Amino acid sequence: MVLHDLAARGFDDAVMVSLLEDAVAGRQWWLDQWPDGAEHIAGLVAQDVQDRLVDSGVRWPRCTACDDLHDHELRIEPELGPDPQWVCERAGIAVAPLGHLT
Repeated sequence: MVLHDLAARGFDDAVMVSLLEDAVAGRQWWLDQWPDGAEHIAGLVAQDVQDRLVDSGVRWPRCTACDDLHDHELRIEPELGPDPQWVCERAGIAVAPLGHLT
């Protein structure tokens, strides 16, 4: 799901795939401790990738769904829950389920 969304916005190069792999590996411990939390992993991995990109000065995925002219990114909601989706917090709109960015 996260790889699809990275690719949809042109972020599917080797560096980004490696970053995604690191995020998945980092969540393995969490999943080992809480197996019932498997439905939350995809959203958490997306947030981890997004946080690592922000730390390096990259906004991903950029919002193209609202009229706000200020550069901003979409966020995952719920932060911890099943069925994560990308939302524009500025406009208060759901943009796409995780794995379905265009």
